[in-house]
Amino acid sequence: MSYRVLLVCMGNICRSPTAEGVLRKHIQMNRLGDRVEVDSAGTHGYHVGEAPDARTQRAASVRGYNLSQLRARKVAPQDLDYFDLILAMDRTNLDNLKRFATIEQQKRIRLFMEYARNFDDDEVPDPYYGLGHGFDLVLDMVEDAAQGLIEEIRKDIG
Repeated sequence: MSYRVLLVCMGNICRSPTAEGVLRKHIQMNRLGDRVEVDSAGTHGYHVGEAPDARTQRAASVRGYNLSQLRARKVAPQDLDYFDLILAMDRTNLDNLKRFATIEQQKRIRLFMEYARNFDDDEVPDPYYGLGHGFDLVLDMVEDAAQGLIEEIRKDIG
């Protein structure tokens, strides 16, 4: 059985590829690589085909995550059927996803930070227009939520 997770932000060059890279590493560390598939996408197509933002890659690399092979893409209608869980980085993108989803598809769309254990925030802030420390905060938040998500996935797939 395969469990499929899609991580979504606006442009797919900062938050969602960070979450994809972090989650992929946690999946491997937990020996779930053959059972869990992870991808990321953006609700907007501003950066389709581009690698993650250089600042995102730099911050991730310091912590041992390699995002260099990832390329931005836009959420496609078929994604709403394909993925078991679609996790938005913030409420705006959550609303954008739900706007195009059927009632059944909406049940699989949630906020990524619902899985966080140490952060009370329900949104991962967009670091794109801020200073460099925002990328480290994104990593802190994403690592926390990824650990909680792995625990939930383990329960779901047994």
